Amino acid sequence: MTAAQRLLKYVRVGTMSEEESETTPSSSCQWDLARLLEEEMRQMGLQEVTLADNCTVYGRLPATPGYEAVQPVAFLAHMDTAPAFSGSGVSPQVIEKYDGGPVALGDSGLTLNAAQFPHLPGLRGKTLITTDGTTLLGADDKAGIAEILTMIEQLVEQKIPHGAVAVAFTPDEEVGRGAHGVDLAQLGAPVGYTVDGGAVGELEYETFNAAAAQITINGVSVHTGTAKGVMKNALLIAMEFNSLLPKEIPANTEGYEGFYHLDRMSGSVAKTKMSYILRDHDRAKFEERKQTVARAAAAMNEKYGAGTVEAEISDTYYNMEEKIRPHFYLIERAKAAMEKLGVTPVISPVRGGTDGSILSYRGLPCPNLCTGGYAFHGPWEHITAEDMETCVEILLGIVTQFAAAEK
Repeated sequence: MTAAQRLLKYVRVGTMSEEESETTPSSSCQWDLARLLEEEMRQMGLQEVTLADNCTVYGRLPATPGYEAVQPVAFLAHMDTAPAFSGSGVSPQVIEKYDGGPVALGDSGLTLNAAQFPHLPGLRGKTLITTDGTTLLGADDKAGIAEILTMIEQLVEQKIPHGAVAVAFTPDEEVGRGAHGVDLAQLGAPVGYTVDGGAVGELEYETFNAAAAQITINGVSVHTGTAKGVMKNALLIAMEFNSLLPKEIPANTEGYEGFYHLDRMSGSVAKTKMSYILRDHDRAKFEERKQTVARAAAAMNEKYGAGTVEAEISDTYYNMEEKIRPHFYLIERAKAAMEKLGVTPVISPVRGGTDGSILSYRGLPCPNLCTGGYAFHGPWEHITAEDMETCVEILLGIVTQFAAAEK
């Protein structure tokens, strides 16, 4: 089975995670894909296949005879899709020999075009897989799952010599909780790669440091006719609070530039809640961003009274570069695998995070590899079958690099 065929099967299983949920996984639908993968992995001959209580699926391909001393390597991908856009009822379009022009996304009225996505003409001649405009596709990260399992299948069928290869598929990456539940002892590899990136050639080992800031504004609501000197409008105070933060927002930043992002806001005169995400590649600047939010809260409390603004700031993940640098052979082997295929490695900082950020700090150095997909988290998400096959070849090349390094 090809990686694209697997993807088309997986995306039809809805797995949208739920940010407000307190369960693990955050949505029960993720079990549907987990059980499908568990069965498929058993049929492929993977050993130690386990579906854990937290909805993480594990498997292991033992080393071929004579390669038992090769360092084991893990490949991980996540099963959930982003809650930002519907991931249920996915009905993908498959366009063979794509002509590079505009593509109508079903009857949604949306069109995939080069004006918005300049790389599209470069996909001419390939088999393009898109949404129908009413959902996301789910290539983030079901493409990664499909590519990993296709790689495993080809290792076995083509009898390619290899060391032990560990596999894990996690829930809830999109809500920042999946990697915390990975049992590293169960996984059984000292290093790994997440397969959760974008265009072919992407290779990432630098991420943001990230924190979440939950701001609660406590107002005083009274009748507007008797409000003078009494009312404290939490909505207006929230707007004033936001005005105290630097205008470094995602829409104004790029590359290594960090930001303050007001992600959600809801409330009334009496109480308003704001959710921010704080990001910076530089650890010192990251810490300063958290202090800036705390100082803004203190300034508002000084002006409007103690307890008006409550700020809860918590770290989410850290820049994994610190943990990858001592194991830089992971990057060199991935680069070598790409270059052998004629793929130019594109190494750039992730303006976000991956499960690899958390895993790296938990003791599993884990850079991120491409899947071949584009425009994740929305109705314009797309990928090509040919690019997926190239990503499979990259994974095979990495496994071969590990085997060659130890022989």
